Amino acid sequence: MTEVSAEQLRDLVMSTSRGLRRRWFTALEPWELSPHEFRALRVIDREADGRPRLGDVAKALRIAPRSATEVVDRLQKRDLVERVADGVDRRAVCVRLTDTGRKLLDEMSAARDAQAADFFAPLDDHDRAELGRILGKLTSDDC
Repeated sequence: MTEVSAEQLRDLVMSTSRGLRRRWFTALEPWELSPHEFRALRVIDREADGRPRLGDVAKALRIAPRSATEVVDRLQKRDLVERVADGVDRRAVCVRLTDTGRKLLDEMSAARDAQAADFFAPLDDHDRAELGRILGKLTSDDC
């Protein structure tokens, strides 16, 4: 077996990541959303029973609260999310998906899953399990 250097592995992982990202940008074009906005919709759907505070969205996306506000503003202009009062702290603002946002998130999630299935189609079950095991080792400390 040929020895593979750390530099070669890094380049392969980066190239794979770029390939996935390029395909994902292309897959999102029909909805005119960025991958970042898609992630925001997923966070809003999953955090705090589907009603996270804006600060929770910022934390989950690893962005500044002001940036999260801008992302939510863009999503709200498209009627994908709405701001709602926090039931516990009336000074706090929560955000949740609208019905339109839920439908769009479901459609985009299905497209993302199909895109991933296509990307990884050349791998058989053994290869997928091995890749998952290896990548799991490398990302075990990544939150």
